[in-house]
Amino acid sequence: MLYELRIYTIYEGRMDAIQDRFKEHTFSIFTRLGMKVVNFWIDATGQNKLYYVMEFKDMAQRQRLWEQFKKDTEWIQVKRNSEENGGLIVEKIDEYFMNQAEFFGLGN
Repeated sequence: MLYELRIYTIYEGRMDAIQDRFKEHTFSIFTRLGMKVVNFWIDATGQNKLYYVMEFKDMAQRQRLWEQFKKDTEWIQVKRNSEENGGLIVEKIDEYFMNQAEFFGLGN
């Protein structure tokens, strides 16, 4: 499996907007497209950041699914609507790709 850690830096004052967008739209679009979110976190120190991990079979599946997501008409409309009144939400996205260590879980 391939895991992708995504870290979103959110513009000041837009944390509620990103959370609403995920809760009301993004997660259901991910599900419809076959994209699996393993876990999701909001920064505990007050930074305007959220973090989530996605699971893919391999990099080829990851690339294919993200391309489908970016072109999805529902997503395009949701993004447009969520940014219409308050402006941009996500300032920066950092992506990290990981494979689980073979030894994890042994003796833990």
